[in-house]
Amino acid sequence: MSGVETLAGPRAAHRLSHIIETVSAAHGTARFPVDVSELALESATIFGWSDPIAQIEAADIKGFEGALFPDEERTRWLLLYNNTLSSAGRVRFTQAHELGHYIIHRTARDAFQCSTAADMRNWSLDDQNIESEADEFASYLLMPLDDFRQQVNADVDLDTLAHCADRYGVSLTAAILKWLSYTDQKAVFIVSTDGYINWARSSTPAAKSGAYFKTKGNIIPLPLGSLALDDTVRHERAGANLPAKLWFPHAHKDLSVREMKISADQYGNIFTLLSLPSYAEVWPDKELRYTKP
Repeated sequence: MSGVETLAGPRAAHRLSHIIETVSAAHGTARFPVDVSELALESATIFGWSDPIAQIEAADIKGFEGALFPDEERTRWLLLYNNTLSSAGRVRFTQAHELGHYIIHRTARDAFQCSTAADMRNWSLDDQNIESEADEFASYLLMPLDDFRQQVNADVDLDTLAHCADRYGVSLTAAILKWLSYTDQKAVFIVSTDGYINWARSSTPAAKSGAYFKTKGNIIPLPLGSLALDDTVRHERAGANLPAKLWFPHAHKDLSVREMKISADQYGNIFTLLSLPSYAEVWPDKELRYTKP
């Protein structure tokens, strides 16, 4: 095998995005969503490598969303994605994730078998690191940051993020996580089932303000009075203002949080997005503040 060059995820994704943009402009084709299968099959040629991804298939790989295997001579690679994935967005992100492994990690590992983010919690730190790097690559490839920023305004809601998901051909979860990765707003995304939080992700400003949930090893019920727990409210995309103390007991009594909700019936999940004011502080060990700038 020739070509031992390794690339950082964002750098590699930017390079591929520039090629896609150039081809799109030259031929008048749609820029989004990215055709990951075609790109994966051409990636070795683009980077000048002699060990291409030669085949992409849906397969019965129980317990894994995607996988990447070389042949015995390590001269060709097979990219697989789980044939039970029902969402085109999940298929596209899984393929992009495996392409990330091929570009970033293939010289360091013999093969890759990738489960969901929830299943990764018990993996080794090294496994978690390379999975995060592959996710980052997929995010940058499918949802370039400069274009993503142009799609959202200051008053982000679930309709705005659903538009992004449609534009890039990804799941709503992927679009929300992309926004949380860069926004300077204080926001928390929560996925729950049967009245309990499965997992949650906070933007950096929200986490620094104490607005986060430690779900690993903890059972956290949805708070009484929240829209997430209200079965009579199926969707609240724009959001409703509720006392922040419902979600964050140490918040000031006069602080409000905007709670948005989508019931994802296909997966039995509730998606909740919490938006807090820029001045919000909900740390239990800090002096409670309610001073607007």
